[in-house]
Amino acid sequence: MKKRHLLFLISLLPLGPALPQIHSESPHTPSGRVQIPHRVLPIIEKIYRDHAQAHHLPGLVFGVVLDSALVCSGGIGYADLSLKTPATPQSLFRIASMTKSITAMAILLLRDQGRLSLDDPAEWYIPEMKNLEYPAPDAPRITIRHLLTHTAGFPEDNPWGDRQLAVSDQQLLDMVKNGISFSNAPGVAYEYSNLGFALLGRIIAVVSGKSYQEFVQTQILQPLAMNHSIWEYSQAPRDLLAWGYSWEGGRWIPISLLPDGAYAAMGGLITSMDDFSKYMIYHLSAWPPGANQRNSPVSAASLREMQRPWVFNNLNASFRYPNGRLSPLASCYGYGLRWIKDGEGRISLNHGGGLPGFGSQWRILPEYGIGVAAFSNRTYADLGAANDAVLDTCIALLGLSKRPTPVTAILQQRRDELTALLPDWQVTDPNLFGDNFFLDQSIDSLRRTFQSLYAELGPVVGIREMVALNRLRGSFIVDGQKADLELFFTLTPQNPPRIQQLKWKIIR
Repeated sequence: MKKRHLLFLISLLPLGPALPQIHSESPHTPSGRVQIPHRVLPIIEKIYRDHAQAHHLPGLVFGVVLDSALVCSGGIGYADLSLKTPATPQSLFRIASMTKSITAMAILLLRDQGRLSLDDPAEWYIPEMKNLEYPAPDAPRITIRHLLTHTAGFPEDNPWGDRQLAVSDQQLLDMVKNGISFSNAPGVAYEYSNLGFALLGRIIAVVSGKSYQEFVQTQILQPLAMNHSIWEYSQAPRDLLAWGYSWEGGRWIPISLLPDGAYAAMGGLITSMDDFSKYMIYHLSAWPPGANQRNSPVSAASLREMQRPWVFNNLNASFRYPNGRLSPLASCYGYGLRWIKDGEGRISLNHGGGLPGFGSQWRILPEYGIGVAAFSNRTYADLGAANDAVLDTCIALLGLSKRPTPVTAILQQRRDELTALLPDWQVTDPNLFGDNFFLDQSIDSLRRTFQSLYAELGPVVGIREMVALNRLRGSFIVDGQKADLELFFTLTPQNPPRIQQLKWKIIR
């Protein structure tokens, strides 16, 4: 292997080399899909290395997960410039607002246990909110769901909220008691609120009878084996702790780390890439629905509920991928997660994080089973473009497609029954089709059409497996010697489901 070049020089201090790692010698992930091959690793590393150099990042760590495995991770630069401690996948970074989805998961866990409802007024759990002066006489009371989706009506509070991390519970409650200024009536508009998630942390503590940190540690982090994740930086081993910096006047300025406090729920978690990869894998495990999923700490259904687009917040018609490809984005917010759909139909989930001294982002494509994360120890480091480039590159180089939706028994049965009728349509079981089917197209018309189609196919040499779009819709291909015929059908909501729609096309 060629000797790697140093990232860049800061005050004549060389930053550490990248440390790419492969976490399995097997050529496949546990699901059987191909891992990231070694030839792709230098490409991934170069994307992050170039990004770190261009944006003056003292240290950066990254990880790529595929299905149920961390298949690539590494570090660039230093976690601690003063000690020249290399940044590695074991380094502990404060991940700031990436914590928000973990807070949302804790709320859903309590909901699933029957201890609260998302539509409960927040003041039931925080009595200090009962005397809030709402901005309109017809404004609804703030609910837990409002807080989860940044629709409580509070003003966007970056970067003010980032400096509140260490305030005490009593200071938070005193502020609420003294009144909160609203920018909108609750439920009217999306506006990002760190305060809202701090209040969710308070609700978790009240309902669980434990501190927010203890509840998350025992009910979420430990079940996921995130055993090195902490809340208070003073608990981290010095050789693993990433120290924060800002870049001013051509040099690094150390940033004092804030102690843990009442705003932990909005951005206080300190974790490693090795640990956080387990959280990404857990979110990916919820897809596709019906697969063999892990149901702890919360069910796969609750994970997918977190990942839904609950409130629209942005349309970027001019977004371009790092390779220059135009792909407009529609963006929504779920529960502690951003939901994005691009112009190519790809759905991704992500959340960034920024605090004095730190910047981070994670992004997964659930339907593709792949995700990336990156942490840095520079104030508000923006890692989204690098993560986008890595994901886009991996999908292209690995030829990744959406993970297949499981084929239900009824889809398979209807495929077999349908192919037995073709091309002559000698129907003996009227319960195979919905009431509408032969009203929309007569048997005589279907018989003429399919006899003509099968003449174009030539002798049939095989029937391919179903490709499911969901439990009641899918397609398959009839292979002919001269051409192929693709058939798509949709079933009715009856029990048992019947064929209600059939479409076809010749493939040459």
